[in-house]
Amino acid sequence: MGSLLVISAHAGDFVWRAGGAIALATSRGDRAKVLCLTYGERGESAKAWRAGKTLDEIKAIRRAEATDAAAALGAEIEFLDAGDYPLVESPELVDRIVRVYRETEPTVVLTHPQADPYNGDHPAASRMALQARVLAQAVGYDAPGDPLGAPPVFFFEPHQPEQCDFKPDVLLDITPVFEIKRKAMECLPAQQHMWEYYTDLAKRRGVQLKRNAGPNLGLPHATMGEAYVRLYPQVTEVLA
Repeated sequence: MGSLLVISAHAGDFVWRAGGAIALATSRGDRAKVLCLTYGERGESAKAWRAGKTLDEIKAIRRAEATDAAAALGAEIEFLDAGDYPLVESPELVDRIVRVYRETEPTVVLTHPQADPYNGDHPAASRMALQARVLAQAVGYDAPGDPLGAPPVFFFEPHQPEQCDFKPDVLLDITPVFEIKRKAMECLPAQQHMWEYYTDLAKRRGVQLKRNAGPNLGLPHATMGEAYVRLYPQVTEVLA
């Protein structure tokens, strides 16, 4: 069994960008854990603010939505409530992430790419996720659990990929679990405008996936995909 750790800046990011990967992992019987650094209460909850909700009410709404979405995907979820817009990087927050690494012992890590001129919380989450991974590997770092191995890290697709210098080198076939991802997306009515956007994006990535796979795999016409960038080199004995 593997273990997938998804480090998400806000309560909805993991669903739009990596819901398919999470659902695939749990369908194989792997453990999947989502770590939400914030609820996205200030920057990604405009509908609730316009409805006159208080900050605490909005946090509760977003927590409930993300919890339901994670359950739909078969994943565990943990919230650090670090505060968004801005998400402030700190040694204390990195240490909390280290402890999640040590507890989860992931075989794969998914998080945000390093650049996003539209949302500084996303690269901040990415920087802390990578720093924590390095610290979790250190034998002498003072945190419970054994030192981490070297799990591969994949950056999931940002909302504006062209502006974030996002050039995918991994296309993941999520066709068997796309309806599960769609159900998880529909657990997030606070961002309902994203449902069709990410459904359309999955279709486009599916077209690219089939083009790169070639005609011999027998992929279905309605292939759905997610795009990723692998940060560290793949270690292999066979080029494929």
